[in-house]
Amino acid sequence: MANFSTHFNVAFAASGITGLLFFKAGMLTPVWYLGCVVMGTIGGLLPDIDSEYSTPVRVGFRVISLAVAFALVIYLISQLSVMELIAVWAVAYVTMRHGILRLYSHLTVHRGMVHSVPYMLLLALLVVYSYYYLFGKPAIYCWFLGFFLLFGTLVHLVLDELYSVNLLGMRLKKSAGTALKFFSLSQKAEYLGLYLLLIPAVYFSPPFGPFWQLISDPARWQLLRQSLYPAGLA
Repeated sequence: MANFSTHFNVAFAASGITGLLFFKAGMLTPVWYLGCVVMGTIGGLLPDIDSEYSTPVRVGFRVISLAVAFALVIYLISQLSVMELIAVWAVAYVTMRHGILRLYSHLTVHRGMVHSVPYMLLLALLVVYSYYYLFGKPAIYCWFLGFFLLFGTLVHLVLDELYSVNLLGMRLKKSAGTALKFFSLSQKAEYLGLYLLLIPAVYFSPPFGPFWQLISDPARWQLLRQSLYPAGLA
């Protein structure tokens, strides 16, 4: 499979170029463009959350563990002594960093259901829901963020499949077909449950019409065509 550096660089470049097209078509503001590039880059690392040894998981769990430990200390700071707060911080950090991570690694299998298109689609919808209902962002922006997260994850999955091909020997490695997939016979029940979750998640999602109307507007794409080449070369 591709390594962390490859996933990061390719996802960042692909998201940056794709976002630039939407920006030049007048669909994204500079701030929205930056947000979409960041989300696409995150998406390019996201499928590897099913491996406890991957860089995103190790760094992510370290950050989350620190955040949870400090949040508990801040919450209890007026109720406990300094020594007690230090003990709370240490227990919370160790529990999150090692206990929860170890449990998570037992519940997930690398190149399992997490490395699939429907799982990533569910995570993209979670982003849309979060930014719309929790942060009160416009529906169009939320769908752009969800789209770029999904786009980044697809870049990751395609890269993994490309790296599963031995081009010198023109043969497939054992990992072929384990990344970019929609279903697996070895996990029929899990995938059925995943698709059953997707149905209401899509049905009750924030308004999609304004986003679709924007990206399907011919005038926007005409604006992009006019700015593709330097003046005088178009």
